[in-house]
Amino acid sequence: MDPKIIAAIVIVAVALLVALLVIWRRHRRLVLRQKLGPEYDRLVQEHGFHRAESVLEARQQRVNKFSLHSLTADQREQFISKWHIIQSRFVDDPACAVDEADGLLSQLMRACGYPMTDFEQRAADISVYYPQAVADYRAAHELALLHQHGQATTEDLRSSMIHYRTLFDELLATNSEKMKREVA
Repeated sequence: MDPKIIAAIVIVAVALLVALLVIWRRHRRLVLRQKLGPEYDRLVQEHGFHRAESVLEARQQRVNKFSLHSLTADQREQFISKWHIIQSRFVDDPACAVDEADGLLSQLMRACGYPMTDFEQRAADISVYYPQAVADYRAAHELALLHQHGQATTEDLRSSMIHYRTLFDELLATNSEKMKREVA
């Protein structure tokens, strides 16, 4: 066969492989972005595309090692009851209610099997299964930090409670769905 034809075939084959690789990477990024939403965007902005994907993969591997489990119906009801008490305290003592909400959320995560480490690690761990709610968790934490420095308004504290509630509801809803599947 003519060497020019062989070279042309090799060039076309390499071009096709490069095109397929580019298409695959774009598809992978689109899937990750759709699945992880703001958390993916945050990581890409912080680390760039390639590093963000490595970070996400490492998070997934870390969380896969956890012994995550469903709450019992009694545990679930206790958490809901405690949340309602904390919410009712907000009217009289918003700052205390926010602190208690943060603590209750940590207890809930621990009860589900998440290890209790520093905030950033907890947020990273939660982001694997709750990528949308972790943005609320981060926002609530930022507002709680403002409160600790005496810079939060009552409206900030109210927003913090709403953000905490989002992750709280997500954890309980997912847990409830797991329980329904286990019973069926």
